[in-house]
Amino acid sequence: MVDKTLSFALQHTNFKTLGGSRTDAKVSANHSAFELFLSEPIPENFLKNFNSNLPNDIRATKIEEVDNTFNIIQAPKLKEYVYLFSFGEKIHPFSASIISSFPFDLDIDLMQKGAALFQGKHNFKKYCTQPKENAQLEREILVSEIKENDLYSASFFPKKSYAYHVHSKGFMRNQVRLIMGQLLLLGKGEITLEKIEKSLQNPDDVPLGNIAPPSGLILHSITY
Repeated sequence: MVDKTLSFALQHTNFKTLGGSRTDAKVSANHSAFELFLSEPIPENFLKNFNSNLPNDIRATKIEEVDNTFNIIQAPKLKEYVYLFSFGEKIHPFSASIISSFPFDLDIDLMQKGAALFQGKHNFKKYCTQPKENAQLEREILVSEIKENDLYSASFFPKKSYAYHVHSKGFMRNQVRLIMGQLLLLGKGEITLEKIEKSLQNPDDVPLGNIAPPSGLILHSITY
């Protein structure tokens, strides 16, 4: 959709784009970025014209010039994901696209202890869907915590919701949703803190069976 809109805003197709991140279907992005390659100067009022042609679910906030050595994929960055969830009472259907609601009770205190276990350097072999042979499985999680949601609000949101915050320089396929899946099992009392610790210290080849729904996950911000 971005490429299609660029062709309208630029009035030509002599350009290339490179996305800085990707997400699963139904995952929201509060903040993302892409690199635009052009062989000529960018037109005046480009950002305004670009936004006027984008669909309502995409908004461009700023444009910044970089030199030809910049690569948006390889550039050092910090990604911040948030997973919004609630439990107990069923939520208003309007909330369903960005909050995952669960009908069972959850022990939030225990889930907060479990979230802390993921912080630091670990082998996330079990927290990646079909990793490639040369995949870098050891990753560092800089922040991993569950708090009451104070980032996103709406009149139709549940009275209380929670946010799992997780920050890292990079994530593997489905990593955050697999982590959240284990935290949900922990909150339900189906696994223990020790099982999570073991999955990070001595990961085997058996894939994890519980993955959280995509609709609660939000790419909150990317910092370059």
